[in-house]
Amino acid sequence: MATCNMASAATGMLLLAPTASSSSSTRNFLCFGIKKTSPVDGSSAKRLVVRAAEEGAPAPAAATTTAAPAAVKPPPIGPKRGAKVRILRRESYWYKDYGSVVAVDQDPKTRYPVVVRFTKVNYAGVSTNNYALDEIEEV
Repeated sequence: MATCNMASAATGMLLLAPTASSSSSTRNFLCFGIKKTSPVDGSSAKRLVVRAAEEGAPAPAAATTTAAPAAVKPPPIGPKRGAKVRILRRESYWYKDYGSVVAVDQDPKTRYPVVVRFTKVNYAGVSTNNYALDEIEEV
């Protein structure tokens, strides 16, 4: 069974990661790299080298930075789960009939996000169908 050394797989890897700072002229860098060394006994050894470098003025302390406000959730789309709705799609088997909402897809790109379940089945034996927001009316 063959073994693999991560250091050998990453030879020559170089990663520069700038960190945020208050001034545009100040930059902090962290550099990772694999360095091959040749010891006296002739075997090849590899070392992980980590260097931190700073240009310009020192970065402000982490305690002084302000946290970004939490992302605001958009309001839910469509009726709530379990709500009674009336069907307005003319070609539907359940036109002008009532059903209950099973689920509402919150993706705005979905064409028919509302899943409605009915008490009676259609000719194919199906009791659920998807509808657009303008094809249903909450009761």
